Amino acid sequence: MMTNHPLDLAGIGIGPFNLSLAAHLDAVEGVEALFFERRNAFDWHPGMMLPDVTLQTSFLKDLVSATHPSSPWTFLSFLVAKKRFYDFMNADFAAIPRREFAQYLSWAAEGLPTLRFGAGIDEVDFDGRNVVLRSGNREQRARNIALGVGLKPVLPAFAGRLREDDHFHSSQARFRLGACAGKRVAVIGGGQSGAEILLHLLNQTDNAPSHVAWISQRPNFLPLDETPFTNELFTPPYVASFRDLPEPRRHATVEREKLAGDGVSSETLTAIYRRLYVLRHLEPAGPKVELLPHRDVVNAEPREGAYQLIMRNGMDGMMEIGHAEIVILATGYRYELPDCLAPLTGRIVIDRTGRPVPDADFAIAWDGPNANRIFALNAGLISHGIAEPQLSLMAWRGAVIANALLGRRQFDVEVPNSMVNWRSQMHTDARLDTVRSNGRLFSP
Repeated sequence: MMTNHPLDLAGIGIGPFNLSLAAHLDAVEGVEALFFERRNAFDWHPGMMLPDVTLQTSFLKDLVSATHPSSPWTFLSFLVAKKRFYDFMNADFAAIPRREFAQYLSWAAEGLPTLRFGAGIDEVDFDGRNVVLRSGNREQRARNIALGVGLKPVLPAFAGRLREDDHFHSSQARFRLGACAGKRVAVIGGGQSGAEILLHLLNQTDNAPSHVAWISQRPNFLPLDETPFTNELFTPPYVASFRDLPEPRRHATVEREKLAGDGVSSETLTAIYRRLYVLRHLEPAGPKVELLPHRDVVNAEPREGAYQLIMRNGMDGMMEIGHAEIVILATGYRYELPDCLAPLTGRIVIDRTGRPVPDADFAIAWDGPNANRIFALNAGLISHGIAEPQLSLMAWRGAVIANALLGRRQFDVEVPNSMVNWRSQMHTDARLDTVRSNGRLFSP
């Protein structure tokens, strides 16, 4: 499971992002890397793998295609290996089933030789020369590590007043939605997860809830902005422009661009509206539905086996009361350093949002030697922009980290010319002069 000598890289957590890094390093001879995961097998968002949900990004934005298209770990290689290439082409999906992309990721995880499942890391420390990873009574040393542990569910403060059996986060939806049959249900959250859960509940027949309220802080149930120019935000040239902004401007920009990565797909909104039409005009015996945008749930009070939800209406400023027996919290996720890093947390630079501070190569700032880097994947929302938590630049980031680890340009990650001039031309020309030959994209 482990080696007696220091690895070049140890990965902690095996999700899509570290999987992409492992797939890139698989093409490089002489690199010693191992990736460790507590779970016994790869499983991508199992709690949100509801029937008929689709991927919100192109299948070409897979583990490696953008930076290493000849890799054996592309999505197209998966289709060929599974003898479904022609069926897939003929199906002509507007958006591919999320279950299929999950199968692709699991296929890659089963084939890559550097992955170690059932091997959780309990503690990470530094001995002055190497990072030390401890798992039970075993130790593994590595010169560098890559954190790919994913995000933690966000729960509102009032969740502490809800009984365990009466509420759950959207990340557990697939396993808990059966409890909603015949109940009054509140779905809190106006993003894609909340929309998918609502649609699933409305499409039930024998197990339908009696009443569903969809509650969102947003002023309406807003669509994902996925037009071509908005999709330019998910490209390396935009990241290059974004990174150079002052920190306050980066915070404001991320907030302004929220719907580019956190809206509801137009297909899902259309399906919900059509189902609501059927329930109103053709199947009036179905579940009753309340749509409650612009509401902030400020508290939940237990009332005789149910809950009163205290809401502030952002449109008229009035307070309202709703009722639910089951509360589903589609309230998003946040980044946290993993608990195993506790011995190092005092040495890692943290910004005002609680995130570490990644540089251009995704190595976070800490007080250790420059030769020992801690790469953090999915920690750079404020440093790299809204593409960071998404699959869109997964392959590009994996290639950037691989180049940084190798100290050379193994993969082509040079910033191409953008379709859009994001910054002043004088600034852009100066930036192009700072591209470094060792594979790092930006000047420090």
